Amino acid sequence: MRVILREDLPNLGEAGDVVDVKLGYARNYLIPNKLALEATVGNLKTFRDIARGLESRSEKERADSEELAGKLAHVVLTITVEVGEEEQLYGSVTNQMIVDVLAEKGFQIERRQVLLKTPIKELGMFDVPIHLHRDVEPTVRVVVERAVEEEEEEGERVEE
Repeated sequence: MRVILREDLPNLGEAGDVVDVKLGYARNYLIPNKLALEATVGNLKTFRDIARGLESRSEKERADSEELAGKLAHVVLTITVEVGEEEQLYGSVTNQMIVDVLAEKGFQIERRQVLLKTPIKELGMFDVPIHLHRDVEPTVRVVVERAVEEEEEEGERVEE
């Protein structure tokens, strides 16, 4: 079935593209969720007019994304985690943890925008891409550090 995409969809196309998809995918997901229209002659004419508005909206979103990317490029996130005897993390650093630290610094990023392929399971420094717009994908430096235990802190105070 041929449909006109109303929004950018990864692995399918950008807003305004006419693509062929399976009938069930179009009828059960794309059309009910208002992500696409059936590609009829009337809808094609109507969508050409709508496409002009989408282009201007997309340019504004891109400009906003580039501004945010400039700010994010200089951000270093420090996440402290508990570590076992052999530098093994208890758990892992996930997308949500990165979003929470970004929120503390005043950045409103959604969890799905953090492109962490696999959770971080070791100490160190990692570059994590953030998907802001289809053309804008800055990276944020994430430093995973060992959490200082209370016993170690008390021992250091006594020595001083």
